[in-house]
Amino acid sequence: MSGRRHSLTLASPDATCAFAQALGSRLSAGDVLLLSGGVGAGKTHFARCLIRALLLTPEDVPSPTYTLVQTYPGTPCEIWHADLYRLSDPTEVIELGLTEAFESAIALVEWPDRLGDLTPSGAIALDFTPGAAEDTRHLSLTWSDPRWTTRLKGLTDD
Repeated sequence: MSGRRHSLTLASPDATCAFAQALGSRLSAGDVLLLSGGVGAGKTHFARCLIRALLLTPEDVPSPTYTLVQTYPGTPCEIWHADLYRLSDPTEVIELGLTEAFESAIALVEWPDRLGDLTPSGAIALDFTPGAAEDTRHLSLTWSDPRWTTRLKGLTDD
């Protein structure tokens, strides 16, 4: 994904959660977040915090590792959380209904490399990497759709 890029350091799980909540409050139907990073990099923690901030009523937010997709009734629209790690072919994404969710819901996609050609062009990529301190995470955001520049205003130094 080419376009604009911004990096930030999240000093703790609480800082990751605060960023997720702040970003979540700016999302609407059709927003797709592509969450990349190794196992334990913070993708699911970020997703849980974002989802919990948007739920109509509090509920458990499990990792979709085995179910592949979890859906939630959110305040602005439905929220889809997908973990594509176990997918072997991009056509399975269509079978899950994820391509429709890209247009009608907020979609958080872990292991987005599994999307192949189905990756939405207007998505924002968030790449998590562990920092030097145990709980520190580096987050790199990349986007080409200008709406993300507006949505990130005040959350990043841009």
